[in-house]
Amino acid sequence: MTGQRLKIGIIGVQPGRSWAARAHIPALRALAGTFDIVGIANSTAASGQAAAAEIGVAKAFDGVADLIVAPEVDIVTVAVKVPPHFEIVKAAIEAGKHVYCEWPLGNGLAEAREMASLAKAKGVLGVVGTQARVAPEIEYLRHLIADGFVGEVLSITLVARGGSALGGGSIPDRKTYGYLLDRANGATLLTIAVGHTLAALRDVVGNLAEVSAVMATRRPTATAVDTGEMLPVSAPDQVLVSGVLASGAPISIHYRGGAPRDDDGLFWEIHGTEGDIRVSGSSGHTQMVRLSLMGARQGETEFRALEVPARHRPGWPEDVEAGNVARLYARMAEDLRHGTRTAPSFEDAVEVHRVIEAIESAAESGRRVVLT
Repeated sequence: MTGQRLKIGIIGVQPGRSWAARAHIPALRALAGTFDIVGIANSTAASGQAAAAEIGVAKAFDGVADLIVAPEVDIVTVAVKVPPHFEIVKAAIEAGKHVYCEWPLGNGLAEAREMASLAKAKGVLGVVGTQARVAPEIEYLRHLIADGFVGEVLSITLVARGGSALGGGSIPDRKTYGYLLDRANGATLLTIAVGHTLAALRDVVGNLAEVSAVMATRRPTATAVDTGEMLPVSAPDQVLVSGVLASGAPISIHYRGGAPRDDDGLFWEIHGTEGDIRVSGSSGHTQMVRLSLMGARQGETEFRALEVPARHRPGWPEDVEAGNVARLYARMAEDLRHGTRTAPSFEDAVEVHRVIEAIESAAESGRRVVLT
C-alpha cells in the first residue's frame, strides 16, 4: 500500500453525538493525503444516508455487511457500541479487511483473544482505539520516566472521575447511553475510563504483576435526562485497585463515577527516588482530555510545569479527541506501508483486557490475583 491513499469505511456515524462523528471524521480529514473516507454504514440504510448527507461523505452503504465486503474498502473502522464489536470485526477480518476497532475491543477477554488470533491468522492488521497511548503528554511522560526524571519508580497513585454517564447517577439520553448502565454490555467505568488509562499507564511504568480490587455500585439507579426515567444500574461506579507492578513498585487506583465539582478530575502521581511527576486533567478519560504535567526532583520544594516539547504536537488537530485519533490513524498508515507495529494492536488490547479480567476476578473473589 506504499504511496496510495488508504480507503476507509466507517461503521457507526451519528452526526453531532457519536464518537465517530466527533473524532474519527475530523481526524481522517486532517489526514486527507493519507486516507480517503469512501463511505459509512449504520444499522439502517436510512440512518446511514442521513448521516452521510449531513457530514458530507459521498456514500452510504445499505448496511454493515455491504460495507465490509465492498472491494473499494481497505480498512473497516468499527465505532459502534461494544456488544456488536465481536461479530462485525470477525466479518471484516474474514473479508480480508484491516480493522480499526474502538476500545474496548471485545465484551471481555475471550472475545478479544479470538479477534486477535483471527487477525493474525488472516494476516490483516488489527488496531484498537486506545488513543491515550499516543497523546503527546503521555508520549512525553514516557520519555521523562525512561530518561530518569524520577529515578527508580517507588509507587504510583491515581485517583480519577469517570464522568456523568459512567456511574454519575444520570445519562444525557437513554438511546445513546442507556446501555452503559448494564454491566453485561461490557462498557463500564472499569472497561472504558479505567481501561483507556491502563493502556497508557502500562506504556509509561510497565505491566501490573498482581492486583487486589473492590468494585461497588453505590448508585443503583440513574436518571435519563431526556425522558426523566429512572433506570436500574448494575455497572460499578466505584473501582478501587491496589497492586504491584512487574518492577515491584506498588500501585493504587481509585476511579469514581460522576463528574468532578471543578475541572480537577484526574490526579496521577509517579513517585520515585529522584523526583515526582503529577499528571492532571479535567476527567479520568485520559484519551479525551488535555493533560498537564508537573514535576519536582532532587532538592526542589515546589512542582513546576513540564511543558510538552513542540515536536510532539505539529500538524495535528488542536481538538484533543480528534488529535489523538489522528495520531493513531497516522501510526496505522505507517504500519501498513512499512510493516512496522507502532499503533496499538489487537494483541495489545488483549493484554489490557487481561488486566481488567484480573481486576474483576479479584473484586469478585476478595483475593489477590497474579497476572502470569
